[in-house]
Amino acid sequence: MRITAAVLRAQDGPYHLEEVDLAEPGLDEILVRVVGTGLCHSDLLPRTPGFPATPPIITGHEGAGVVEVVGERVTGLVPGDHVVLSFDSCRQCGRCHTGHPAYCDTFFPRNLSGTSVTGDTSVRDASGAPVASRWFGQSSFATHCLASSRNAVKVDPRLPLELLGPLGCSVQTGAASVFVALGVEAGASVVVFGAGGVGLSAVMAAKVAGATTIVAVDLAQNRLALAEELGATHTFDGALPDLAEQLIRVTGGVEYTVDTTGVPSVITTAVSVLQPGGTCGVLGVQQGDLVLPPTALGVGRNIMGIIEGDAVPQTCIPPLIELWRQGRFPFDKLIRTFPLDQINEAEKASLSGDVVKPVLMPGDHR
Repeated sequence: MRITAAVLRAQDGPYHLEEVDLAEPGLDEILVRVVGTGLCHSDLLPRTPGFPATPPIITGHEGAGVVEVVGERVTGLVPGDHVVLSFDSCRQCGRCHTGHPAYCDTFFPRNLSGTSVTGDTSVRDASGAPVASRWFGQSSFATHCLASSRNAVKVDPRLPLELLGPLGCSVQTGAASVFVALGVEAGASVVVFGAGGVGLSAVMAAKVAGATTIVAVDLAQNRLALAEELGATHTFDGALPDLAEQLIRVTGGVEYTVDTTGVPSVITTAVSVLQPGGTCGVLGVQQGDLVLPPTALGVGRNIMGIIEGDAVPQTCIPPLIELWRQGRFPFDKLIRTFPLDQINEAEKASLSGDVVKPVLMPGDHR
């Protein structure tokens, strides 16, 4: 079928809205009309030289929409269902079977190659040339996308579907890292480095979990102010020369730190402020070699690499929605919507820090 999609043609170029042809859904796939899709920093990875997924590509991996067609083997979903799309997994390997689909044996080819595990794509442009279209199993910067029924979570049709897409990745990652991967308990101390969509979701989750000391660290004062609104008990400018000392002074040594920046020097600080036995969860894509002092882990400190919060989307996203309904997890405060044809402006607003979580609405494209 003919759809409109935002196609990235060059690593250093803008997105272009194009009319492209989308294949019919396969046996276990669904065709989704996209209502809203979050723009996440992971969507910038195909701009990185040497990254496996390369232009031309349709990115977007925080889609929410309405099912229009289901494949013959799809169960549990029918046309008309409202869904949030999350990451893809095989659901057959050992890690998937034990409730850890984010560590699926085929996670990287399924989610970060831009194609299927066999190297196929479901989109061709006006000239008939292939366009990578399986980014995180969805490529939702488009009016329609194909997804596996495995990475779709059915939601109540009365909900504001245009706001729910970020639950599929950034919000889920931040929240589940606190709830699931780290298992933050009531009374704990948590320091979150980076107050973007993932970090602020971790702040909200830490408040829900009952943490009594919740610290947000960022370079942008507007984001620190939002962190306080969402539950942070303290905030610090990440550029402070004595940041580690101040964090230890406030917390007495932190039980849990969460890094969303991927910056090695920030991760080093996140480890250094841990109390003995504390854990640093590393959520961001690491941007260089991490070199720790010889004694950094010697007192039982731990470093945990975390993907997608170690969440099972079908069991993680519905409780987050219920917490939102109760007013306890106001993730909508992170969001600003843009029509799809303003994707380049949305990307700039995200990179500048003016907008925490842009959500693109394909139905608004002109």
